[in-house]
Amino acid sequence: MSTATKPKHIGRNISRIRELKDMKQDALALALGISQQMVSNIENSETVDEQRLVEIAKALGVSVEAIKNFSEEAVFNIIGNTFQDHGTIPIITTGDYNCTFNPLDKVVELYERLVQAEKDKVEYLEKLLNGK
Repeated sequence: MSTATKPKHIGRNISRIRELKDMKQDALALALGISQQMVSNIENSETVDEQRLVEIAKALGVSVEAIKNFSEEAVFNIIGNTFQDHGTIPIITTGDYNCTFNPLDKVVELYERLVQAEKDKVEYLEKLLNGK
């Protein structure tokens, strides 16, 4: 029984990050100036040339370390642990993504405006009816 740790599959990490960023292989290929088939070959490779890795990281908008150390378990843990705190997800990008507003606050604000508009309409109609 071996206790050696399995090396990271860099190509698979690239593939998962690309998918999480909702990017197709064609788009990554275009950004890198290579064919879609070459992107497919890279994503199926356990190792990637360091210079190519730098180019891929830049095209994906992540750091080389983010690709090398990518872990789906970490992504799910971060999403699970930050879901309630305005969506700060620091794993994939080089900087933090901070939602600048709470979407529920916007829904409540819209609802309150609609309720106020209805109240104003009722008040206006009552004035019209009482005025006659």
